[in-house]
Amino acid sequence: MKTRTIITIALFAMAVITVSCKSQKYKAKDEVSSVHKEKLHWSYQGETGPEHWAEFEKDSDCGGNHQSPINIISTDAEVDNTLKGLDTHYAANTKIHEVVNNGHSIQYNFESGNYLNYKGDRYNLKQIHFHEASEHTIDGIRYPMVIHMVHVSNKNQFVVLAVMVKEGENSAPFKFLENYLPLVKGQTKPINASFDLNKILPKDKGYFNYVGSLTTPPCTEGVNWFVFKSPITISSGQVKELQKIMPLNNYRNEQALNGRIIKKTR
Repeated sequence: MKTRTIITIALFAMAVITVSCKSQKYKAKDEVSSVHKEKLHWSYQGETGPEHWAEFEKDSDCGGNHQSPINIISTDAEVDNTLKGLDTHYAANTKIHEVVNNGHSIQYNFESGNYLNYKGDRYNLKQIHFHEASEHTIDGIRYPMVIHMVHVSNKNQFVVLAVMVKEGENSAPFKFLENYLPLVKGQTKPINASFDLNKILPKDKGYFNYVGSLTTPPCTEGVNWFVFKSPITISSGQVKELQKIMPLNNYRNEQALNGRIIKKTR
């Protein structure tokens, strides 16, 4: 009897130790996973791709309900007669300070003084950058490239213009911009040359408008988007030059509309 009791106690102790070890193992695994997620930096592929941004960008809006980009269905968009032409003020001799390969896109930074007025506030143009293919789609069509023109007000609110790009004839403005490429990841190249921003806007300036978010972390919501209906044209060679030095498919997929209303100019 005494021997049987000792054996029972020993087996119980072994079971407790086994459970404890497994618990510690899973706890350690969870802690490593948690630390790993904290160190992750967003990208466009794999475990750090767009579908996982909300998991490890904890202080971001990436899991919000009013995210961008979206698929714009032109027949569902409501004509708003109060929407007028965009009140942009881009100098013909705007100085480009520098071009940057930030590992996510190619970005051109401009001097201050270029802006647009929207609902009584001034939004200063900070930079333009590229995504290939386009992030927003129009009637399900994804263009080969898009230019995002990012404007910020003194209240730290955003207005972004999206200029769709299709392949066709060679573009002189793009040729100018590409004179300062290529850039390796992380490289910044000074430019300090004049550029007319008006030349990268479409001739037909009709647009779609809605409120969404930035399309990269922290995915800040409350961004006023103006997506031009008509694309501009550049050559396939010019598209390929940018593709060579940007991440493959550096775009975020379509986000749910969640009841938002898309407006459009007539």
